[in-house]
Amino acid sequence: MSEFPRMLKIATVWLLVGVAVFLGFQTFEARQQQARVSLTGAAIELRRSADGHFHWPGEVNGLRVDFLVDTGATATALPGALAERAGLELQAGVISSTAAGAVRGHLARADIVLAGGVHSERLQVTVLPGLGAPLLGMDVLGRLRFTQEAGVLRISAPN
Repeated sequence: MSEFPRMLKIATVWLLVGVAVFLGFQTFEARQQQARVSLTGAAIELRRSADGHFHWPGEVNGLRVDFLVDTGATATALPGALAERAGLELQAGVISSTAAGAVRGHLARADIVLAGGVHSERLQVTVLPGLGAPLLGMDVLGRLRFTQEAGVLRISAPN
């Protein structure tokens, strides 16, 4: 019985170490995300992430998300679970052509706000149940001017 307090102390120390490591990774990730997005005058600059893609932090109906910039996507697409958390009301069914083939989904309307002040109110989005990450499509990107050079995507409003 005298070993229990010693075991409890060891378990507590390991728990605290685990929490410290977790918080350290969370802080590191937040700093990485902040470093990926910067505002330079009237332009927004996104730096390519370690995964080789451009990510643009934003919100869907007030819920924070990290959009994958997808110039090959006609419309902005959201995972089904995200749409549910954001309270989106599913509308008509739709079949979407994706890199994985044709998939069934639904249309919905969402308020999209992106870091740097870009926003679309009541944007028609496609909700796909098996989608892994929210995709920012040309329905939003097509209204902006953007160039890509040396791992930086520079975005500005059209003249």
